Amino acid sequence: MAYVITQRCCNDASCVSECPVDCIRPTPDQREFATAEMLHIDPDTCIDCGACVDACPVDAIFSEDELSASLARYRDINAAWFRRHPLESNYDPIPAPVRPPKNLGTLRVAIVGAGPAACYAADELLRRSDVEVEMFDRLPTPWGLVRAGVAPDHAGTKAVADMFDSAFRRETLQYYLNVEVGTHIDHAELLAHHHAVIYAVGASADRQLNVPGEELPGSHSATEFVAWYNGHPDFADRAFDLSGERAVIVGNGNVALDVARVLTVDPDELAKTDIADHALDALRRSNIREVVVLGRRGPLQAAYSSPEFLALTHLRGVDVIIDPADLELDPASRALLDDPESEPSVALKYELAKEYSAVAPNPDNKRIVFRYLATPTALLGENHVTGIEFAHNELVEEGGQLVARPTGETETLDTALVLRSIGYRGVPVANLPFDEQRAVVPNEDGRVVDGGEPVPGVYVSGWIKRGPRGVIGSNRLDAEQTVEHLIADFIAGRLAAPTAGRAELQALLAERQPDLVDRKGWKTIDQQERTAGKAAGRPRVKFTTREALLKAAE
Repeated sequence: MAYVITQRCCNDASCVSECPVDCIRPTPDQREFATAEMLHIDPDTCIDCGACVDACPVDAIFSEDELSASLARYRDINAAWFRRHPLESNYDPIPAPVRPPKNLGTLRVAIVGAGPAACYAADELLRRSDVEVEMFDRLPTPWGLVRAGVAPDHAGTKAVADMFDSAFRRETLQYYLNVEVGTHIDHAELLAHHHAVIYAVGASADRQLNVPGEELPGSHSATEFVAWYNGHPDFADRAFDLSGERAVIVGNGNVALDVARVLTVDPDELAKTDIADHALDALRRSNIREVVVLGRRGPLQAAYSSPEFLALTHLRGVDVIIDPADLELDPASRALLDDPESEPSVALKYELAKEYSAVAPNPDNKRIVFRYLATPTALLGENHVTGIEFAHNELVEEGGQLVARPTGETETLDTALVLRSIGYRGVPVANLPFDEQRAVVPNEDGRVVDGGEPVPGVYVSGWIKRGPRGVIGSNRLDAEQTVEHLIADFIAGRLAAPTAGRAELQALLAERQPDLVDRKGWKTIDQQERTAGKAAGRPRVKFTTREALLKAAE
């Protein structure tokens, strides 16, 4: 019997170092790790010890004998990875991390942001050093996209917040929530109170389609919609037109699949989650029967991961529709599919698409329709979106890559709701350099650089460091790298000692932001949400306005 990693794998690699027989792949030092959709356990080597299960922060690992019907296929998915990548082990124990000598005193670090990148950085600092960490966020709640970005029906993925909550119980970490850096405290003041500042502010903007009609009512970013149904206080008052029978999502990454599920799944299923009440009420009144997901390239290049695509198989009352003609491959894509060096996930995506295309739809069910090789050219309508026009593409090789090019053929679909899901984009951070092309703060492995020279005491982690790619767990190794350099700079004496301490910082912020939410305030919010959730048979019932959150924190 072996253990199997399943859909909700977060890729943070906590399990890798815990495995006594080194049978989890890919490891962070392998090139495949950067593009892996998930990790895998070699069934022929696993000794059924369960160490990986204890290490997994999102409960994604199960004994193969305990897999539910919806997860059973992962036994084959794990095995397929090792057929393509036979296990070779020259396992060396991971070296102990460098810790600052005690005579250097307490390291003080400010972290701007409270999402996964910020939390992994804080966790690494707390494990590595005699440290005081202050975590700042402009919202009254921590956890960032874990709270406001993960789909409500992916409760297991949200479990990583419980790991952070447990790690942050000590007073060595202080919360300064509902505090906006740049408004209540500036960059220079952060540096005056700390040895170093880590900016882990994510990528808060979204990319534009840049087509006529994009500004019409009824056209939104998926980012807005996700924040709305997750109860983000900045988006609680948004309204989305759910009166039509069809919605169109532009882009086919995992966020697009999240949105498609939320729009089509039975609201009674969502009522068991932590979805915002206002969103649940709106979805109960929704007329949407069909969601069309447009991708500009072919089924082999689709941005969604195979685990998320596979999960659609188990939606009740929802058919996944793919036209078999859309699965005809050009020669270059066929060569990619047949290439023994290509990742198993490529073949799995195609295999799943063929399975979906072969199933006759139930006319009583709602539908998620995948359209490939399609690029929007205009949103139609005068005062509101009434339709979308898109071009049919073909894939051509340019510079060794497959690029989508329009064929000249166009098509239109009627719709009153278009959601673009084509990627996030970082925004400039006050007083820091910014790379407009890459939309990141320029850095070398987490050290912020300006004109090629390191900016003393200033670091980045997460999407503002590397761009908007990877899943929640991808931030763990990213944060470890940043913290490694921060601690090296501290040991080398390259960080200026703060001129004021924790008491002075608390006094400053208490004066400037009377509505500051500290650890006690957040715990009060959390307890009230969980209590309300327990009464309703849900994980929590969220407060979704800033006013309600602040009142609960009192």
